[in-house]
Amino acid sequence: QVRLVESGGGSVQSGGSLRLSCAASGYTDSISCMGWFRQAPGEEREGVATIDRVGRTTYADSAKGRFTISQDNAKNTLYLQMNSLKPEDTAIYYCAADGAYYNGLYHYAACTARTQTNGRDFGYWGQGTQVTVSS
Repeated sequence: QVRLVESGGGSVQSGGSLRLSCAASGYTDSISCMGWFRQAPGEEREGVATIDRVGRTTYADSAKGRFTISQDNAKNTLYLQMNSLKPEDTAIYYCAADGAYYNGLYHYAACTARTQTNGRDFGYWGQGTQVTVSS
C-alpha cells in the first residue's frame, strides 16, 4: 500500500505562483510513475504532468512552460511548481502514483501516455488540494 498526502494549495491572484507537494509513504519501491491531475467543477479530471522513476517528465499542453513537476526521491515527495497561474487553473489538484505498466507500455512510455488520460488507471491517490486563481 502507498499513501499520498498533498499540501500547498490555496488562493492566489492571476499571474501568481504556488507549489504543491505530495508526500508518499508505505511501499514506495513499487512506484514507477507519479503524476498530478486536476478536476475543475463540472469538468472531467485531466492530466497535468507526470514523472517517471528516473525523473523524465511529460506535461499536458495547458501546463507547458508554466508548471514544473519534480521529485525528491530521498524524501519520497513529489512537487508541482505552478507559475503564471490563470483563473482556468482553478481546480482540485490530486497527486497519483502507480507502477511501470500501462496499456501495453512500460516505464517512460507508459508514464507519458498517462498524462493524456484522466488517470483512472492509477492505483494510488491523494485526497486533493484546492487551488483557486482569481482574476
